[in-house]
This record gives sequence, C-alpha cells and structure tokens, in this order.
Amino acid sequence: MTHQLPATARPGLGGMALLLVLAGSALPAAATPADTTRTPTAATVEEQRLDRAAPREILRRSGFDALAPRFERALKHTKSYAQAERTVTRHASALWQRAVDRAQGRGPATGDLSRGDDRPLYWARLALSRELRAWTPRFDLDDERRGALHTALETASRGQSDIRHPGHRTKRVLVTGFDPFTLDRDVRIGNPSGASALALDGTLVRTADGPARIETVVFPVRWADFAEGAVERALARQLPHLDLFTTVSQGRQGRFDVERTNGAWRGGFADNQNASSTGLVPVADPATQPQWTSTTLPYRQLTEADTGRFPVYDNTEVTEIPAGGTQPVTRPDGPTPGSAARAGGGGDYLSNEIAYRVTLLRDRLGLPDLPGGHLHTPVLQFGAANTDPRTGTVTDAEFERNRADIVDQVRELVRTAVGAAD
Repeated sequence: MTHQLPATARPGLGGMALLLVLAGSALPAAATPADTTRTPTAATVEEQRLDRAAPREILRRSGFDALAPRFERALKHTKSYAQAERTVTRHASALWQRAVDRAQGRGPATGDLSRGDDRPLYWARLALSRELRAWTPRFDLDDERRGALHTALETASRGQSDIRHPGHRTKRVLVTGFDPFTLDRDVRIGNPSGASALALDGTLVRTADGPARIETVVFPVRWADFAEGAVERALARQLPHLDLFTTVSQGRQGRFDVERTNGAWRGGFADNQNASSTGLVPVADPATQPQWTSTTLPYRQLTEADTGRFPVYDNTEVTEIPAGGTQPVTRPDGPTPGSAARAGGGGDYLSNEIAYRVTLLRDRLGLPDLPGGHLHTPVLQFGAANTDPRTGTVTDAEFERNRADIVDQVRELVRTAVGAAD
C-alpha cells in the first residue's frame, strides 16, 4: 500500500483556561432538561467496521475480544454518573496498559498474534466505545455527560493519563503515534507509529549524556478531534517539562523523513469517520496564526547516523501559493516569503497537522529551543503474497518483520535525537 497521494489529498502520516485558549475550544454548554436522556446513540463509522472479519480475527487472536464484554457487564452495575466515570476510566486505562505490556513482552502472550501489533488496541478501544454508546444507564445521562464519558475513554486508552516524568537526572522525551487509517481500502492495516508508541512507552534509552525516558501517546485519525483541541489539551501541560518531542506517523514507502516544515492547511482527505475537511488548520487566535512552522529536531544528525535498515531523509519540500499568486507551486527547498501553505513536508493530512499544532504550541508557549518536530516512518507493508485485502491474511512474517524493523529504528532515531540535542 502507499500513502503518497497528490499534494491536495495525501495523508502523509499527523491550567484549563490556558488549554482552552491554546486549543481554540470552548466548554460545552450546560444541558437543559430537554437534553436529559438515557437513550443510546448510534455506532460511529469507525465502530461499524468492528463487524468485519479482519477486526474480529485480530481481537480474537490477541485475546482482546474479552475486554468489551467485561466492560459491558461493569457498566450495567453502575448506579451513578460518578461510578460510571470511574468504571470507564479504569477499563480504558487497563486497555492501554495491557497493550503496552503486550508490546513490551510483559504478562501472558494471549492469542497467537505477534506481541508488537498495534491493531488490538485500536479495535478494542472501538469495541469499548461502541458498548458505551449502546449503554442504557439506570440514571439520567444527558448528551454532555455521555460525551464526557467517551472523552474519558479516549484519553485514558491513548496513554494521555499515563505520562510520568522522571527525576531531573533523566531526560524527558515525548513521542506521539496514530491509529491505523485508510481502513476502507484495507481493514487489516496497522500503523507503525502506533506500534512504536506501544513499544517505547515508559522505556529508557541511553545517551552519552545519560538516560532518557520516553513517554508516548496515540492520537485518532479524525479531523474533528483535532479541531476541538485534542492535541493541545493532551500536550500543553507536557511541553514545558520536556527535553525533546517528536510526533510520528506513517509516510512514504521504504524511507523515513524528518519533515523540516509544517503547513497550516487541511487538504480534505477522508479520515477514519469518512469525514473531510479543507482549509486553514483551525487554531486559537487565528489572527496570529503563521502559515508555516519549522522543526527543531537535529535533522542533520538524524539523516547522517546509522539508525537502521531504512534511509532517513531531510525533507524540505512544501507546496505553497506564492505571495501575489493564485495557483499552488511545489518548492523543493521550503516556502518563500509571504506564501500561503497548501502542504507541508508531511503533506496536508493529520500527520502534517499534528506537527503543525505541536510546533505552534511550542512557539506559543515560548519554548523556541525545545527540540521537536515530525518523523515519518516507512509504510508498513504486508508480504508480497499477501497484498490483496479480499483474500489476504491479517498478518504474515514479512509484515511482522517490517513492523519490528520500523519500531527499532524509531527507537534509535529518538536516542540519536536526544544525544544530538545534549
């Protein structure tokens, strides 16, 4: 498979008052009596894919198929919103920890699916979400509070409640990954950035200047979540305490890219809800919104170091509308003064957007010297005899080897970046 689509539609992959300002979001309006209901809500587009054969097999072969029924039983015994909130958070946190433990070789290897697989986490989260959406509580639950429970599930099951900063003698690194995407093309797909997040969460890497602890989170492939400030809410409190961050997503075939420049433009490619969005990246204070942001990762050292099987490129290409122009132009060496963004080095999908948002957040928080930016991994490919989603299997030896090699190289690139930033 490939994600190297045209620039206009390619997915490259990407204190409360302060968070609301940075995210450009507002608190939900208070519920009125007419809003109060116990009525379940319909399954989302993502949740509906759970009924396909491959997701069911992935859940069964990982042992994660037992989690949604267990969650459903727990929800049935809740008698108040506070109890429901605790139940949701407990089960979501346990899902994240189970996925991390499985990827890092802790605990029983339930099922015969390889431990490094990120897909059980994705599909199990959706299975819990669908149970929560279908649940009819014993107490009145308005739309706002039901939405808050879904937010709690998302936050805890993506590692966002699990970030632990070490002592001052250990450097602090944050890495982000993404869910699988383009699932209507091939529902078997995994995402090596998500697999990397599971493999690296809470781990130490050694540098010449001492150890660095890596914490990770995973983000959804949904335009609406980004527009509502999910990235800023998760990361605004973290960035001032970090020594380095990198957002990671799946990009091009056979190569890593360090994306030099990020653009303030959404290209409209459909997300995991089959929703589209085109236009400026929606952020707080749009009057001061820049068209471009830049990496502060040590890209020269990352491209020169021997970090693994795949070549690593310093990608400087962007697509812009030049000052005074009307048509997009691709520039191999970055944007020209006064231009309007149409694609960053990482394209115009959510991988570019997460890089744009986090580097903009870095700049708005007054952290210009904090090393950070975006890393694109190679596309995670199935074996040559297993490329047809209609007849192929959910895994194969080459698929597992490719994922392991990408994850190992992400770890080495992070170690190299931390060492170069000392």
